[in-house]
Amino acid sequence: MKTRTRTNRDIDRNGQHNFSFAPHMISSTIPAQNIHLFQVRRASFKCQTSPLNPLTKTSAQSLKSTSSSTEFTRLHLSNLEKLLQKQAPEASQLDKDPIQNDSNNGLENRGRVLLEGLNLARIWPEMKAAEEMSPRHLNRLQRLLSRTEEYSPRNNLGSRWREYHGSNDWVGLLDPLDDNLRREVVRYGEFVQAAYHSFHSNPAMSAEEAPFPRYVALPDRSYRVTKSLYATSSVGLPKWVDDVAPDLGWMTQRSSWIGYVAVCDDKREIQRMGRRDIVISLRGTATCLEWAENLRANLVQTAGNDDPIHEQSRVERGFLSLYKTRGAHVPSLAESVVEEVRRLMELYKGETLSITVTGHSLGAALALLVADELSTCAPQMPPVAVFSFGGPRVGNRGFANRMKANNVKVLRIVNNQDLITRVPGIFMSEGTAEQKATKTNVTRMLEILDKNNPWAYSHVGTELRVDTKMSPYLKPNADVACCHDLEAYLHLVDGFMASNCPFRANAKRSLVKLLDEQGSNVKKLYTSKANALTSLRLEREGRSMPSPTCLPSPSS
Repeated sequence: MKTRTRTNRDIDRNGQHNFSFAPHMISSTIPAQNIHLFQVRRASFKCQTSPLNPLTKTSAQSLKSTSSSTEFTRLHLSNLEKLLQKQAPEASQLDKDPIQNDSNNGLENRGRVLLEGLNLARIWPEMKAAEEMSPRHLNRLQRLLSRTEEYSPRNNLGSRWREYHGSNDWVGLLDPLDDNLRREVVRYGEFVQAAYHSFHSNPAMSAEEAPFPRYVALPDRSYRVTKSLYATSSVGLPKWVDDVAPDLGWMTQRSSWIGYVAVCDDKREIQRMGRRDIVISLRGTATCLEWAENLRANLVQTAGNDDPIHEQSRVERGFLSLYKTRGAHVPSLAESVVEEVRRLMELYKGETLSITVTGHSLGAALALLVADELSTCAPQMPPVAVFSFGGPRVGNRGFANRMKANNVKVLRIVNNQDLITRVPGIFMSEGTAEQKATKTNVTRMLEILDKNNPWAYSHVGTELRVDTKMSPYLKPNADVACCHDLEAYLHLVDGFMASNCPFRANAKRSLVKLLDEQGSNVKKLYTSKANALTSLRLEREGRSMPSPTCLPSPSS
């Protein structure tokens, strides 16, 4: 049974009303740690003479005093009402614990909201650390560390799908970054993550028989895998390598699973996107022989290049080797892709189609070769676009001009701190706009030679440049591996708004995988908070939580 505390009320001879509040009533309204702020003001709760009391004589001076007091009270209430209205949205963001049937808790919550509204961190610098650990900040970090999927709205692309697919080279969509395009970029990046996950779940291949069909856990259930893709190296390791390191296993195999072809098979998603999309997803370097091919950086002419306009089109030898070489029991990557795309085009003949090639690192380089060949493999090809993450240079300027002439659209997502995007070749025409503006005469001379040299490497397509230093979670001096990591790329794209804007405050991508893979490159402030929140959550649940196989993202 709840007890109600009553105030002691006394009326003196002059008609004055004296109110005395019980101490425990104040302590139930104000948190215990703040009660000393109100103890010294208890005497001020004595009310003044009421002009409505017939037992008192109202004088002009008392009326004037009462009027000024009333105006002051109205002003105070107006300011308090503004404060409450301002704090209402923030109060809704606090942790929503189960409501308890306790009036004291409700009063404490209102008192906490009022005190937070004072923003005492601006007055006392030592309270800034406490503000960083406030429920609002911890709740946001806990949401980013949550393993439960958080969905973003899937906007209807409709008639604008060609624009998002690069028909106009993404003009007006990159800086500031269009919300729909951000979602599309992250979505295609997750197709590459699925390729990585599928390969590392079973990297070994038999050298005696053809491989069995491989299962791929796609991040988008509206797509289905129709073909597995393999890449084969034309070089082999010396025999003494097996004697020195016999346990390398799949690291020394010549043929490896490198990606897949998938097609959208959901009517509602086809309607939302405005077409049926065919995706070719390619992972990055994994085996020793793939690394060896990466180092074969001399430019060679592509086979069958008899076009007199682009007769100087050349690509890197190692990339071309992985693309064209057949394996003992698997066809070449070029043969598999062209055959499967032609089959799907015939199967869905009469429908509106698009072909999207996406890849990371080595996969980004191979994606350009795939798109270049697909653009001419049939008389009436659907629009072909490439979304590449952290891709190196692939060919010379003649190769870039040929892809442009064949209407292949390429969007290169580049991290400003990623060195892989600057090789092979010399570091000309790289960096931000500010870095390009500060050039010496020697740099300009080398750049002119670079543009007119058929043996010099050149990038292809349109660039979306992000920066590790813009992330509030990553260290500004993150190492090379972090700057090239695919999850770091998706994290930066999800938070990118514009080149002159800070990291997006409402970014929704989970930080779980970023902490798992690049924990040493995450700022210590967030790793310590993450450890504290994780420990608290596991302690409450009384069990350990395994790492998820599919991570939540804004593209789900």
